[in-house]
Amino acid sequence: MAVAIELVKQLRELTGAGVKDCRDALEASGGDLEQAAAQLRERGLAAAAKKSGRETLNGVLDIYSHGDGRVGVMVEVNCETDFVARTKEFRTFAHEVALQVAAASPRWVRPEDVPAEVVEEERAEARRQAQAEGKPAAVIEQIIAGRLDKFLAETCLLQQPYIRDEARTLGEMLQEMIATTGENVTVRRFVRWTVGEEDS
Repeated sequence: MAVAIELVKQLRELTGAGVKDCRDALEASGGDLEQAAAQLRERGLAAAAKKSGRETLNGVLDIYSHGDGRVGVMVEVNCETDFVARTKEFRTFAHEVALQVAAASPRWVRPEDVPAEVVEEERAEARRQAQAEGKPAAVIEQIIAGRLDKFLAETCLLQQPYIRDEARTLGEMLQEMIATTGENVTVRRFVRWTVGEEDS
């Protein structure tokens, strides 16, 4: 099946994948843009998993000030090579991470960064609330798991819905960046300050 170049361009803009990959995905999906995009994202996730162990010693710091200087954010986003670190796409991604931190106030980068005692406190509070509401013992564990997932989605940067498109998480955007650059990319750390707030 011959695929229109306009469709290939659309898919490329949507996913950031290469022209050949976009054409192949569109041919395999019979020209269905959404199905082709899903297929490319799936492939990107597989590729990202293979790259996850590779060292990321290059990258950028992005500094963002919001609200007439009332909120300040600094993020460090890393990649494997200086070549990728200097690309517009990589720098744009780092800036989007900084905007996310400013807008959504995460506390940690990823769920595994959350201290065990905080997770236990959340579990205990969820259990206490479920019992106080008279929930049956059989469903309390499911309620606890659901509330813990919600807590992590609110407080962990890579679990948060992306501020410009809530259908995607920042973690999914990171996977797409890995697929686009062909390198391992990591969000190493961030700090967020608000005028008048005490350091925690």
